Amino acid sequence: MTVESTAARTPRRSAGNKAGTTGTKRTTSTTKKAAGADKSAEPALVQLLTPEGKRVKNAEFDTYVADITAEDLRGLYRDMVLTRRFDAEATALQRQGELGLWASLLGQEAAQIGSGRALRDDDYVFPTYREHGVAWCRGVDPTNLLGMFRGVNNGGWDPNGNNFHLYTIVIGSQTLHATGYAMGITKDGADSAVIAYFGDGASSQGDVAEAFTFSAVYNAPVVFFCQNNQWAISEPTEKQSRVPLYQRAQGFGFPGVRVDGNDVLANLAVTKWALERARAGEGPTLVEAFTYRMGAHTTSDDPTRYRGDEERLAWEAKDPILRLRRYLEAANHADEGFFAELETGSEALGKRVREAVRAMPDPDHFAIFENVYADGHALVDEERAQFAAYQASFADEDGGK
Repeated sequence: MTVESTAARTPRRSAGNKAGTTGTKRTTSTTKKAAGADKSAEPALVQLLTPEGKRVKNAEFDTYVADITAEDLRGLYRDMVLTRRFDAEATALQRQGELGLWASLLGQEAAQIGSGRALRDDDYVFPTYREHGVAWCRGVDPTNLLGMFRGVNNGGWDPNGNNFHLYTIVIGSQTLHATGYAMGITKDGADSAVIAYFGDGASSQGDVAEAFTFSAVYNAPVVFFCQNNQWAISEPTEKQSRVPLYQRAQGFGFPGVRVDGNDVLANLAVTKWALERARAGEGPTLVEAFTYRMGAHTTSDDPTRYRGDEERLAWEAKDPILRLRRYLEAANHADEGFFAELETGSEALGKRVREAVRAMPDPDHFAIFENVYADGHALVDEERAQFAAYQASFADEDGGK
């Protein structure tokens, strides 16, 4: 079974791969078909809210948001705005030398908030390192996300306190952890579900394929939520898969669905549906949230080296926050007072995050030498001494200060 919406527009890639075409050999139509390069018929995707803020009907998924109120919609908007403000502050703090690295979620707020708000308290989340919006939905203090990126802890929160696992840096491995946890839930007789987040790049990892296999064979109550932001650092999706990512689920025997990743309502509806399937004993689902990474992969990346402004500008016009704001204003669900109050709250959040990070201790420069070997090692001792001498040289340059 593969789920697609007939009420949605077709996602198309904009610019970004025009470079390097001059002087290349012409590809025959036969070769194109063999390579899966014919992009003339992209799959439809589930969409409930257009980029212009127009509500569109979907017979299959409308029921999952039928009870949503104006207050709920304002809550989703508030979640996305505050998550983006936190993310922007974290990026600025890294640029100012307060964090070692930061992985921005800019442009992916709808996928994360929509899916995050679909979860029950007893569901368990296995994130990667970019799910700041999902963490927000699970009640994790945003300042706790920053300790790891500052190098002062390994996570900063109790995973069982919010049913939100620590961030996973190893690409794709959390899908196996999620599958094992989901299999355990089944054996315990619980009716909760598990959701595993990963990106389009991680979909090429062997761990993800293993997780698909085991979850299907054991009918594990797990939702695989792939945020396809179309760029695995500098690699576009078409260099990783000959078919749309959601279609990979067919080969493992469970359903896949592609949803407009910039539509918070569609992400909420589709994730609710997938979680209900899992809780009902119907096994795993792959959700592909088709979205876009508006910023860099991390603050160590320069996306201007591999993608063009035309593509970025086209996706900025589909901004998930602007989309919902247009709908709220058109439906008279929010007034200027609401947006002004939210702007004040947004600035307050930024200030709190900034002050919390600057109050954190500096990382222990010598912690990297601890726990390398259980009983110590002469080479590590030598490296520690060399590093200590290097650190001391800075004090000497400053006159011993």
